[in-house]
Amino acid sequence: MSDPQELSGVWYGRYVSNVDAQDNGFIALLEEAGGVFSGTISERDGRGGVRRATVAGRRSGGRIQFVKQYRGIWTHAVFYEGSVDEQGTEATGSWKIEQAHGGFSMQREKFLAEELEEEIEEGLELR
Repeated sequence: MSDPQELSGVWYGRYVSNVDAQDNGFIALLEEAGGVFSGTISERDGRGGVRRATVAGRRSGGRIQFVKQYRGIWTHAVFYEGSVDEQGTEATGSWKIEQAHGGFSMQREKFLAEELEEEIEEGLELR
């Protein structure tokens, strides 16, 4: 049986900062193998553009720790820690860099293989 807390997939999230009223949404694409995960994060830059970062971290049970490393104009690293729920559909925690810190949450929708097969079959029947 696979581990329901395994992080591979697309996550939609938000982070907030103690420094300003920034409340930023992001999309994370993560891939996990053996408790080690990596991926990418894309988020709005507040000027109509997109900031991109790489992610590298570890998961032990429900505990997660990772570093988000920005690429491009921003080049700093942000340190995250938190937890993923038992169903593997929500992760929450905190982040920090120098004197700034805040919280984050991210969610994903998980589909059972049987549900996807049923949707495909229903879609084919409608044609």
